Order: sequence, then structure tokens, then C-alpha cells
Amino acid sequence: MRSRKPLLAALIAAAMAGGVVGGHLAKADDVAAGPAAASAAEAPFLAENNAAMDKMMAAMGVNPTGDTDVDFVAMMSPHHQGAIDMAIAYLRYGENEQLRRLAQEIIVEQQQEIAAMELALGRPAPPSAPAPTQPLDRVSTQSSVPASSGGHHSHSAEPHN
Repeated sequence: MRSRKPLLAALIAAAMAGGVVGGHLAKADDVAAGPAAASAAEAPFLAENNAAMDKMMAAMGVNPTGDTDVDFVAMMSPHHQGAIDMAIAYLRYGENEQLRRLAQEIIVEQQQEIAAMELALGRPAPPSAPAPTQPLDRVSTQSSVPASSGGHHSHSAEPHN
């Protein structure tokens, strides 16, 4: 299996055209005016992406249980879910077909990795659901396409018994 690190890096680099401020994608008023400045049209994407990153960072702050395996999964699952949420935000607003395909692959692979970690601990895998593939304006007219995070739930930092 080929590594997705270059693909994720390409998606993040494309998404960050507006720049980075404080570890988050820059908002329109955070970036100096110019070709790299975030536009008002990009604001919804930036807001969703920043929310995904905030959620991921908060969920990764776990209290150690004394079980390295459980702690690793407790930290990595929200990390992978953050990548899923960022890719979903890109699918809602991004237009580049190559990046859209990469975002779809990121969603599928990160879901598989979350499931593999849960199964490695003897836990049930999270439920599967189709990945969103269309922007919100298209989704709202098609009730069969979920507008959520691919049916994935957030993983608790607490170990499941």
C-alpha cells in the first residue's frame, strides 16, 4: 500500500493557500490583502476546517490510562477523524477534481485505520457509511447523500470496556 502522507500534504497545501495563522487556516481578516488572501467565498471552508482542527486538538488531549495501546488509539482516532473532517470540508467547497479524489481517498483510508485500531484493541469497528462527495448546496437537494462526517462518530478519549 502506498503512503498517503504526500497526498494529505498536497490537500493541506492547496487548502492553505490563504496562509496559516496560529496553527489554523487564516481567516480573510487575518491575512494581508494580496493574491494569497482568503476570500469571502472561502470563509465557510475556513470556518469548517478550523472547527475540525479545534475538535481534533481537544479530543487528542487524553488522560493517560496506564495502557499504552489504549492511550495510542485514544489519541490517534481523533487525529484520523480530524483528517476525515478536513477532507469533508474540502469536498463541500473545493473544486479541483484531483484534490476531490484525494480527499475521498483520505476519508476512506482514515476510516479504515480507525476501524483497524479499534479492532486491534478487541473493540467493535465504528459503523460504515458512504463518504460525502458533493458540496453542501448539492447535498441539500439530495437527501440520500449524508452531509455529516461520513457517519463516523467522534472517538472518546476514554477507553471502551
